[in-house]
Parts: sequence; C-alpha cells; structure tokens
Amino acid sequence: MRSTWGVVGLAVLAVVSAAGLRPAMSTAAEPVSTSAELQGRWWTWAASEPEEANPVADEDGSACDRNQPEDVWFLAGTSGGEVKRACTVPEGRPIVFPLVNMFGSGQDCLAFMRDAEGSALLDGMPVEPEVYAGEPITVRGLEGNAVTGVAECFTATGSGLWAQLPAPGPGSTS
Repeated sequence: MRSTWGVVGLAVLAVVSAAGLRPAMSTAAEPVSTSAELQGRWWTWAASEPEEANPVADEDGSACDRNQPEDVWFLAGTSGGEVKRACTVPEGRPIVFPLVNMFGSGQDCLAFMRDAEGSALLDGMPVEPEVYAGEPITVRGLEGNAVTGVAECFTATGSGLWAQLPAPGPGSTS
C-alpha cells in the first residue's frame, strides 16, 4: 500500500469565464461545503484521472475541465513547482483551489501548516486564503492517477491554504 499523503503546490492560472476573456465576479463568495468536505471532494477530483489526463499533471490547462462537479469549479495545483495554465470557467460556478495543501496523518498536517504559505491575486488584488489546519477527509482515487496512484478509498487528515472565489459572471471580450 502506498503512503497516504500528498502535497500540491503552486499553480499560476489564467481564469476566463465562459462568455469571454475577462471574468466578472459576483459580489459574495458563499462557501460551497464544509472545509473537510471541500478538501475531500477536491482530492477525489484530483485523483479521478490517470496521469496523462490529470489536471494536476496538466502543463497548459487543457485538462482543467476534466470531471468537474456541477456546483463548483476546482483548479489544480502541481506536485511541486510552478505552471501557467489557462482555463475557461463556466459562468455561475464558484472557483475553489488550494494554494498549498496536503493529506496525511494529523502530525504531518500540523508540521506542514507551521511553514505553509501561499498567495493568490484576483485582478491584481490579494485573495485572503482560508486556513484548514487539519480535518478528517475521505479521498477516492482511480488506478494510475497522478495524486495517489491507486484505486482506493481512504480517510486521512487534510490541511492547507485554500481560496474560494465567487462565481464568475459573463465575460467580456474587451
């Protein structure tokens, strides 16, 4: 059995709404789930594709729409390092992504969060990340995925710095 931990790092993303080139955001960001549920859903999404089509392993954004849920749009980080991706996000879906995150034991998460840092900008303005210090999460993976590598369902502790952005409105071409 593989070690049940993972870390996803920084991804630089260009987010575009479905109707155009520049996202117009709605005014309020409502949380889409509890932080534990959100983390489990994101890790399951990230572990739902084989390596060659996985959003975490994606180099340009061409896989960012793979297996997206209907109520939220997840953005993928990397397994370390930096990548620039362009993604078209449907109008009306909140955007959720980790700046840094991991799953493992409670002790692993505590140690990870002591040094965790990350930042995100939206239209040049900083986005304040939410701190998820360590909560039980459930992760389901597909065989050969880029995150866990195996088809299994397990419970771990999840932690990280997360951003939730309001759903984009219609884009414009200007």
